[in-house]
Amino acid sequence: MDERAQRRRILTEGDGAHAPSVRTATDARSAAGAAGWDTVGRVTDASAAAAASVPPVAPRRTHVRTHHGDAVDDPYEWLRAKDDTEVVAHLEAENRYTESRTAHLAPVQERIFEEIKGRVLETDLSVPTRRGAWWYYARTEEGKQYGIQCRAPIGSPDDWTPPALEPGEPVVGEQILLDGNLEADGQEFFSLGTFEVSTDGRLLLYGVDVEGDERYTLRVRDLDTDETLPDVIEGTFAGATLSPDGRHIVYTTVDDAWRPDTVWLHEIGADAASDRRLFHEPDERFWVDAGFTRSDRFLVIGLGSSITSEEWLVPADDLTAQPRVVWPRREGVEYDSSHAVVDGEDVLYVLHNDGALDFELVRVAASDPAGPRTAVLPHEPGRRLLGVSTFRDWAVVGYRR
Repeated sequence: MDERAQRRRILTEGDGAHAPSVRTATDARSAAGAAGWDTVGRVTDASAAAAASVPPVAPRRTHVRTHHGDAVDDPYEWLRAKDDTEVVAHLEAENRYTESRTAHLAPVQERIFEEIKGRVLETDLSVPTRRGAWWYYARTEEGKQYGIQCRAPIGSPDDWTPPALEPGEPVVGEQILLDGNLEADGQEFFSLGTFEVSTDGRLLLYGVDVEGDERYTLRVRDLDTDETLPDVIEGTFAGATLSPDGRHIVYTTVDDAWRPDTVWLHEIGADAASDRRLFHEPDERFWVDAGFTRSDRFLVIGLGSSITSEEWLVPADDLTAQPRVVWPRREGVEYDSSHAVVDGEDVLYVLHNDGALDFELVRVAASDPAGPRTAVLPHEPGRRLLGVSTFRDWAVVGYRR
């Protein structure tokens, strides 16, 4: 057998140590398909299925960051770049793998979903809250994904009967303030992060996220005219609030780690570029929030880490004033205050664990929070105080034993 004939035999039959090579164009197409490629080099469904059966492994890449003198190598830091094509490809591979491994559970998933759905009252009404001349509530409708924020007028100053939802009947006098289903129409994602009506019931402040990045765009709507005001504030954190006089918006923004760290003041009608920074917290352990007391007398700027808290007060009638600290932070001390007026004096009811493992409730003067403390509920081991809310004539305390 000459050399050329021997090569032909090996190509068609193999040499005992190697598999034979492809012999015809038809065989070539068959082999390519089995390998997961078509004849022009494109991945086929077969290869996708084969790849989905193997768990994807993210490459490790050296990335050293230094904080407070400590160097940490995070080999998966590159996965933070959510818009990077390689990151997207890896996430899609993880999704395919998950789907392939759980495909046999699809009937069970559907059955559980339908059972849960069958136990949920899709057309429902939240517990109405009375504020001013209105009852405020949210309701849902069967087949719709998002809630509908509404209000209905009170019957009289002495009317404390909240509106009820009767099947097939509209709520008497109902005004729809914001329909999440309409706001979400045409969006791939929708989340309502802020919803607040001014004290006089005239303005609606709401914040919407349509990207899924937990940064909300704030807008203001005039409820008398149903017109949206020109004010637009982008990139805010959830939970903005209107000042009691309805002239300002207090909101927070986040740092690169999505930590709310800065409190801002916006005057309605002004350019957002001129907003005033009220407070900034540089310590990465603390998250910041802000809200007005139920009495509408103070803006409270609250800071919290896992074991430590701190609060600052700003008079609601002078929001540009310098914030005053209630108690300076001390490692391991947590506290929460609630304002009230007692015998004409502004006081704070402070729930704290300073020397009180299960917390105690004290009263201090709002003008001198660091001054004398009057015990209201002294520390009692085994009785864990959870929170305090003050009203005009009463204080409500939550606890457990």
